[in-house]
Amino acid sequence: MHPILRFLLIACGFASLLAACETAPVSGRSQVMLVSENEEREMGLQAYREVLSKEPLSRDAQTNAMVEKVGRRIANAAEHPPQELWRAPRFRWEFKTVDKNEPNAFCLPGGKVVVYTGLLPITKTETGMAVVIAHEVAHALARHGAERMSDQMVASVGTAAAAVALSATVSGRSRTYLPAMMAAVGAGATVGYILPMSRAQESEADRIGLVLMAMAGYDPREAVALWERMRAASSGKRQAEWLSTHPADTTRIADIKRWLPEALQYYKPR
Repeated sequence: MHPILRFLLIACGFASLLAACETAPVSGRSQVMLVSENEEREMGLQAYREVLSKEPLSRDAQTNAMVEKVGRRIANAAEHPPQELWRAPRFRWEFKTVDKNEPNAFCLPGGKVVVYTGLLPITKTETGMAVVIAHEVAHALARHGAERMSDQMVASVGTAAAAVALSATVSGRSRTYLPAMMAAVGAGATVGYILPMSRAQESEADRIGLVLMAMAGYDPREAVALWERMRAASSGKRQAEWLSTHPADTTRIADIKRWLPEALQYYKPR
């Protein structure tokens, strides 16, 4: 390749990366996004359909109603944020409970939330469930799945090639990156591998989630008790995939306590 052409490709790559910069909600952290919101939502919908085709849905009406209720309250909070926190999402929310003894949950892009019944002994209460769902919705609000995929694209193909990838068709990239999208949001076990969030993203989802649940009328202080129960449940056992890349329990609980004053500003009990 001619040196000038190579230089132009690299320059275009850096320009594309700069144009793709976004800011995460609440934390204000800078992000690079090489996946558009439309692409992200399409992949989320495809992944959601794949999950539902493989996993047994709960037939427990009470559990389903509780997950739906909590999810709708969190979703309503996500759609009506104080202006300075985030841009209201354009999601078509759905909430499903999978009947599986596994402590797992995820929110696919576009607002498709899946909760496994294996979490119920740990969440215990409606507010405990709100901690989990708010954390997962926070991942979707902050577009962590798309960000993780973007990181992988840049790392694997380089800046210039990543810029070229921006012009790929939605349908073509959806087929190529669907497994990665599923893995990036925690549904990777259904396709055989995990593309974990970074610890920074997990901590960010904790912080955003506290604000979300507080806005939804759930006491964010319950998050401390929830993660203490999570720590007790995982003690001495093989760690669940959902928890494998999360911050250490002691660090997470300390961070949550530090962020509680921020979240409590938005808390109005119902």
